[in-house]
Amino acid sequence: MDPYLTLRWLHILSSTVLFGTGIGTAFQMVWAMRTGRVETIHSVASGVVVADWIFTTPAGVIQPLTGLWLIHLAGYDLTAPWLLATYALYATAFLCWAPVVVLQLKIRDLAGQALATGAPLPDLALRHFRIWCALGVPAFAALVAVFWLMVNRPGF
Repeated sequence: MDPYLTLRWLHILSSTVLFGTGIGTAFQMVWAMRTGRVETIHSVASGVVVADWIFTTPAGVIQPLTGLWLIHLAGYDLTAPWLLATYALYATAFLCWAPVVVLQLKIRDLAGQALATGAPLPDLALRHFRIWCALGVPAFAALVAVFWLMVNRPGF
């Protein structure tokens, strides 16, 4: 099999995992938080944390590695404007995602403590969730823009 096509397949597959897991876990977290049920929030946040480690993290590492390798094999200039925009957008998504992972852990732990003591979900968990949402929107928008750049490769 052609190494370029294999690498491109891996790049597309990992982008699908990264984007799909991100949307899926975000939906689940929002849905769980809407219930206000501590046990649901704890359970879903626990699953979201695991999904991020199993799926999102490896895909997020594979993406830039395969992307740079594809750039090299295809003979693109590393400093082409559309690639510079891609790097900036991917970095934006990562810089939003990293604190989101920490917030998910905190929400999970706060819900776990509330569940163990029979207390309601603390306000701090809701504040963490609002920040989580505020970071998720630019991360999502950045990845949508990266997909657009990958398909269109504009010359700006």
